[in-house]
Amino acid sequence: MTTEDHDRRQDRPAPLVAVASAEAVLRRPEVSEHLLTDLERQRAARFRTETGRVDFTAGHLLVRLCAARLLGVPADGLALAQQCPDCGRADHGKPFLPDHPDVHVSLSHTRGVVAAAAGFEPVGVDVELAARGRSLGEVAQRVLAPAELALVRAAPEPDRAFLRLWVRKESLIKIGRTSMDTLAAVDLSDLPLAVPADGPLRSRHQDLHFVDWTDPAHGAAVAAVSTAEPQVVELTAGA
Repeated sequence: MTTEDHDRRQDRPAPLVAVASAEAVLRRPEVSEHLLTDLERQRAARFRTETGRVDFTAGHLLVRLCAARLLGVPADGLALAQQCPDCGRADHGKPFLPDHPDVHVSLSHTRGVVAAAAGFEPVGVDVELAARGRSLGEVAQRVLAPAELALVRAAPEPDRAFLRLWVRKESLIKIGRTSMDTLAAVDLSDLPLAVPADGPLRSRHQDLHFVDWTDPAHGAAVAAVSTAEPQVVELTAGA
C-alpha cells in the first residue's frame, strides 16, 4: 500500500455493521417494501413461508440503512442489485449499489434476524441462530482446518464453537477470500473462540479485522470482516 492509499483509507469512515430482528427493521419509518426493486419484490414473493419473505425483505432494507448511514444520504435514494459472477444472473450473487460502485455491501438473514454491512473497503457479514447452528461430524471435517477442528472438539460447547468459526468463514466468502470449496484451507485457529457477553470481540488475522459477537436479544452469532475495522452500529433503536 502506498502512502497516498494509506492516507485515503484513513480519511474514509469505518465499515458499518448492524444486526436486528426482521420486525424491528420493518418498523423503521424511513424504510418499507416500496424501496425494493421489482426484481427484489419478485424474489421475496417466491418464498413459500411468510417468515422467509419477511427475513429477505428486512435484510435488503437493513443493508440500505447501513449504506445510507455510511454515505450520509436517505435510504430511499439507494438501489440494491445483485449479480452472480458465474452465471451472470441478477437474482442472486454478491450485492452491490449500482449508483455507488465505491461502496461494498453485505447482508445475511436467518429466521427472524438480519445482519448487514457497508463500507468503502470490502466487508462481509454473516448471522446464524445458535439453535440452528450446524452440528459437528462430516460438515466440520469438510470446512475446518485440522487446528480449528481440534479447538472445536476441545471446546466446552463444541457446537457453539463450530458456529463461531462458521460465521467467520461465511463472512470471508463474502469478501472473496475463500469459497465453499476451499473453507478448510483457511485456518482461523489463531483467533479466540470465546466472545464476551457484554460486547463484541475484535481480533486480527493477517490483514483482516474481525468483529464477533453474540446478539443477546436474538441468540444469534454474528461475524463481520473487513480490511478496515468494522464499527457495530444500532440502526433500529426506538423502533
